[in-house]
Amino acid sequence: MTTTTAPPDSLLPFDGFDDPVLPDFRLEASYWASGYEHVAGVDEAGRGPLAGPVVAAAVILDPDHAPDGLNDSKKLTALSRERLYGEVMASARAVSVTSLCAESIDGSNILRASLEAMRLALTGLAVAADSALFDGRDIPPGLSLRTPPKAVIKGDSRSLSIAAASVIAKVTRDRMMARLGPCHPQYGLEKHMGYGSQIHREAIGLHGGVGRVHRFTFSPLKPRT
Repeated sequence: MTTTTAPPDSLLPFDGFDDPVLPDFRLEASYWASGYEHVAGVDEAGRGPLAGPVVAAAVILDPDHAPDGLNDSKKLTALSRERLYGEVMASARAVSVTSLCAESIDGSNILRASLEAMRLALTGLAVAADSALFDGRDIPPGLSLRTPPKAVIKGDSRSLSIAAASVIAKVTRDRMMARLGPCHPQYGLEKHMGYGSQIHREAIGLHGGVGRVHRFTFSPLKPRT
């Protein structure tokens, strides 16, 4: 899969001056005004960890029933994320989640795996999206939408739809890691969610990595040459 940075006319940069206190529907409204009703927000969780999947979510919100308090999942407490997860799942017009395992990440690279997960999440929506807003600066290739999507730098802090996707992706991945942890108790995966904490790195030093769990193309798992 070829990956490219979004072309300039589809990249919405962050300049710090038009950033709302909380994400809103201004970006989505530009599509709605042109008759494109179903605009999905798309985001991922798990690019940086040493273990576990990358998880992507696509969400089409109902603008009349958007949960209160939606924001970039990194700015929310675990309790708030769990509450918002339930509210998004109950009120959104459509939600789709996809994950790619560590072995898939090693087979390409984390950027390509993240974009593929986002593409699959978007195309898996039960309600077909007219277009989409992607967090970051890249858009997955191979999409067929009614009108071009956009990449939005710091999108999870600007767009309610992307913020909703960030919450769904983060909570889904955390739940997966919490269930995986007891299967490999020596690593404490349910505590650090696979990120490169000191405890995790020390466990890798003692026990090595676990196939399909750890990312062997990531340092310190990557063999030295």
